[in-house]
Amino acid sequence: MILLDTQAVAWLVADPERLSVPARLAVSEARRDLGLAIADKTLWELAMMVTKRRIEIAITLHQFLSEVERVCTVLPIDAAVAERSVRFSDAFPKDPADRIIAATAIVHGLKLITSDKLIRESGQVSCIW
Repeated sequence: MILLDTQAVAWLVADPERLSVPARLAVSEARRDLGLAIADKTLWELAMMVTKRRIEIAITLHQFLSEVERVCTVLPIDAAVAERSVRFSDAFPKDPADRIIAATAIVHGLKLITSDKLIRESGQVSCIW
């Protein structure tokens, strides 16, 4: 199983070619074998992206989010994720959503598909890009 960050889900839906080749290969492999996962915070971020028209969809917002839930395992914020999200070093991005998503990957032992250079360069979470 791999964890997709919010931007990766958005690109997967709207413009898959924007994903790097290693990311696309990892997604294809995970779809066949291991499965795709997202942090629950990603559902909220996707709803905001649709509302702000950063993602165009041809179905209702509810249908879109339900489809994401159908395709991906949604991992909740629990005590371990919450605790880990506040233990990143100062080199890690300050955005709370980034911290929750990365902490979710760490707690569940998953690689994170992310284009976020700051997250990748922090070296604090195993990433694919």
